[in-house]
Amino acid sequence: MTPHRDPDRLFSITELAEEFGVTARAIRFYESKGLLEPQRAGAMRVYNYRDRARLLIILRGKRLGFSLALIKQYLDLYDADPGHRGQLAALLAGARQRIEELESQRRDIDLTIEELREIEEQCLEAMRRAGIDPPGTDPET
Repeated sequence: MTPHRDPDRLFSITELAEEFGVTARAIRFYESKGLLEPQRAGAMRVYNYRDRARLLIILRGKRLGFSLALIKQYLDLYDADPGHRGQLAALLAGARQRIEELESQRRDIDLTIEELREIEEQCLEAMRRAGIDPPGTDPET
């Protein structure tokens, strides 16, 4: 069994930070928001297999653009709903909303690029009329 699959294995904050490429401060921040609940061994935080899995979900959710509030709701539903119906419904709703947001952003980006290309063309035309060589076309550079 690999060490990360051992349900009895405990991880230090440093181990998790290194494994997932985040800072210990970020992990403590997620803890302060109630997303992680490490055990204590004296003054040291120790994270179990469940905490590691939750951190993986948190980081994936952030990478996909979900808010910490939505990620927390999703994680809380996992604990409260053994059949995971509520969790799956929340995930589906969140995914659909994020897709809509990203598609809207893509439309905005495409429109902005189109407008910038028009400005670029207008500038090039004005430079040609004025007898100015556009940057990047000088054969001596």
